[in-house]
Amino acid sequence: MSRIAIIGAGAWGTALSIVLARQGAHEVRLWAHEPEVCDSISQRRVNERFLPGHEVPGAVSPTNSLDSALSAAEIVVSVMPSQHCRSLFRQIKPLLGHNPLVVSATKGLEETSLLRMSEVIAQELGSADSPPRVGALSGPSFAHEVARGDPTAVTVASHDSNLANVIQREFSGPTFRVYTNDDIAGVEFGGALKNTIAIAAGICDGLGLGHNSAAALITRGLAEMTRLAVACGGRASTLSGLAGLGDLVLTCTGGLSRNRSVGVALGKGQRLPEILAGMHGAVAEGVFTTTAAVGLAHARGVEIPIAGQMYAILNDGKSPRDAIYELMSRAGKSESAMP
Repeated sequence: MSRIAIIGAGAWGTALSIVLARQGAHEVRLWAHEPEVCDSISQRRVNERFLPGHEVPGAVSPTNSLDSALSAAEIVVSVMPSQHCRSLFRQIKPLLGHNPLVVSATKGLEETSLLRMSEVIAQELGSADSPPRVGALSGPSFAHEVARGDPTAVTVASHDSNLANVIQREFSGPTFRVYTNDDIAGVEFGGALKNTIAIAAGICDGLGLGHNSAAALITRGLAEMTRLAVACGGRASTLSGLAGLGDLVLTCTGGLSRNRSVGVALGKGQRLPEILAGMHGAVAEGVFTTTAAVGLAHARGVEIPIAGQMYAILNDGKSPRDAIYELMSRAGKSESAMP
């Protein structure tokens, strides 16, 4: 029995706990920040706040104690919001008595440092004597569909091939297929940057625009995601895979996407603060990622016009229609140039 600690009991963390517990070969401990979430799973075997309608198997042990969750864990899965990653791993470090495999399943960037989640984790857990073993899990994976048992394919990336192979073996099952990749930068940037484009796709829907607009946005959004990921050390081919194109298509077109839903509300004229207040604790990572993406693009000299307009909408109150006009009025480009 592998001992797996999942840190974060939102929808995605809970869905992963369900997948792992169904396989019958794992002891899964699920750490929840909210006491009511822990109580809901303990007493009624369902996460009523973040993943209602899906039974959490008895093999999943919910807890509000990080110490209890991490005790003797062989694999630690990080599923907290990106902006809490650093502070939580600061708390986690003294509780790890050995060097477990750590897998980030958070699709975001740290807004202040512009770092990927695996980089944040490595900074907080690392030491000269014992560098952490870190990977990233990403791909097209709505939590409700994963928990329901719909066939899903994702990828795990790490510079440590043994880590990737272990996670592939331990996490794969009849409805959850895991591929491996050694391009952790590309996988993490794909999972993070697609959230910005998903908000833009929601805006198009909220404005009543049609399929032409959505197709153009997804295609050109992938191009600028690829530009930035490559400039930051990723591979273009990775952005054509599950963690790039796959996740982008899902979040831009699927009704379960929180980021897309934020965009729909913006397109209908709602203000961002009221939209976020109405999410009741759920997180739309694209709001933070957009700021980080624009900062990275500026530092690397990369052009990301869609993300730039999204930054102006989210942070400066720019009209979505004005943003679209500016995008459509840009100087002509060659599509065969670098993506």
